[in-house]
Amino acid sequence: MFDGTTEIFEAIKRPGTVQVIPTIGNKILLAYEEQPGKPRAYSLFGGRMEKDEEPIHAIKRELLEETGMESIDWELYKEYIPEGKIEWPMYVYIARDCKKVTEPKLDAGEKIEIKEVTVDAFLEIVCREDFWGSNVSLDMLRIKQDPQKLATFKAKLF
Repeated sequence: MFDGTTEIFEAIKRPGTVQVIPTIGNKILLAYEEQPGKPRAYSLFGGRMEKDEEPIHAIKRELLEETGMESIDWELYKEYIPEGKIEWPMYVYIARDCKKVTEPKLDAGEKIEIKEVTVDAFLEIVCREDFWGSNVSLDMLRIKQDPQKLATFKAKLF
């Protein structure tokens, strides 16, 4: 503490998660998914990192499992650290020029449709209430308000 004393602060720790904004040509892929106990919603592809798994390996695995696609052009877009008392790193990647190499292998608790959208449609969808991912939503709302940030984001995608 500031006065030299010691206090205990409790926090929750959970495995990190990874998400991806995959592109094909000039389109972005979104998941339109359903999971047990949740209504259908849009989301980025991704999931939980396994023990000792590096974020880039986790997201490549998740993209392949959920879409059957791979990319050789990856970039870490952003790492989100939630506010509050949760230790939960979240990594969002961009995967450019994705190619289908196999059929998706979904978990038993996933029903996912792949939606191909324009950048403008992506920016609208991620800011809606039926999008899972408040960190990404807030980030995209801020980007949409700043023409320079918007141009920079669009240039990263393709």
